[in-house]
Amino acid sequence: MTQEEKTTIEERIVDVLKTVYDPEIPVNIYDLGMIYKIDLQEDGTVNIDMTFTAPSCPAADFILEDVRSKVESVEGVRVANVNLVFEPVWDQSMMSEEARVELGFE
Repeated sequence: MTQEEKTTIEERIVDVLKTVYDPEIPVNIYDLGMIYKIDLQEDGTVNIDMTFTAPSCPAADFILEDVRSKVESVEGVRVANVNLVFEPVWDQSMMSEEARVELGFE
């Protein structure tokens, strides 16, 4: 895979991550800053580190499966490994400017 192909696939991954929402928050998980790492390997394996706004998120299983299935639907991705992490702890400073505006923090 060339660097250009890798960049294109990573951009598509970000695009699909922007379609994943916590049912209780009207902003996608990418703009909320819940995605900490996207690591695309040469063989099409993607390792994603993500978190939740709260460790006891009631929609955790649904969101994790939504991330996995949507990322695996991206052409060039063979398998998506979604790792739930809580370090660093998520806070509002991790949100994009658009997310802060949407949620009334700006």
